[in-house]
Amino acid sequence: MRILVCVKRVPDSGGTPQITDDGTGIDTRHLSFTVGPHEECALEEAITIAKDTGGEVTVLTVGSSESVEQLRYGLSMGAHRGVLVENDDPLADPQQVAEAISQAVRQLQDDDGAAFDLILFGNESPDAGNYQTGIRVAADLGLPIVGRINHVDVDESAGRIMASRDGAAGTEVFQLDLPAALAVREGLNLPRYPSMPGRLRARKAQIMTYSAGAAAGGLRLTELKVPEDLSPETVILGHGPEAAPAIVDMFEELEVL
Repeated sequence: MRILVCVKRVPDSGGTPQITDDGTGIDTRHLSFTVGPHEECALEEAITIAKDTGGEVTVLTVGSSESVEQLRYGLSMGAHRGVLVENDDPLADPQQVAEAISQAVRQLQDDDGAAFDLILFGNESPDAGNYQTGIRVAADLGLPIVGRINHVDVDESAGRIMASRDGAAGTEVFQLDLPAALAVREGLNLPRYPSMPGRLRARKAQIMTYSAGAAAGGLRLTELKVPEDLSPETVILGHGPEAAPAIVDMFEELEVL
């Protein structure tokens, strides 16, 4: 099977993000970068399926030349080739990114003379969380897509996949004829840690480069805000009988009394 995995370069931060002075981005001066956890699971799933079916995995990203780092990470995991779709606009919206991916997919398929059987996306990126790019790409390419997937079974001989996800009434199972697209979630699998030979191979691999050529869409980022810290706080109201008035005041504030 020919599988394409789309990834995004995102800040790697486990703490509270710092916003730039103009409020339109994350201050990344002291941050490293990675791919999102959903996309890492998509990479692992693609590599596993390709190994079982004798297929090939292409990892693709839209971004600046710095995004090659994330492509090489995918190659070190076991992907076979990396594709950079150049776009230096840090505020590129999902519509623009999706159009750039669609153009690159068509170009790759024309160059290879064969279509991708499966295109995988992370369910959403950890930085923007727009939940749009995969759906927009699939719609543009005329492919069926299902999101929030946490299990995949491939029946290559029948030319279809079975994808499932958790729903309100239990597990939802979808059967899709190939070619198709999926947006997968973290927990689909346990991503492998790149081996040293894989890292060495990735360092030497040639990265294919395409020009984005996609116009900005209709979405505009106006401002980013860090949400207020909602962590619980413990307040000692008093000790013994002396605490009773404070407790009554608290109940009145909560409109319990």
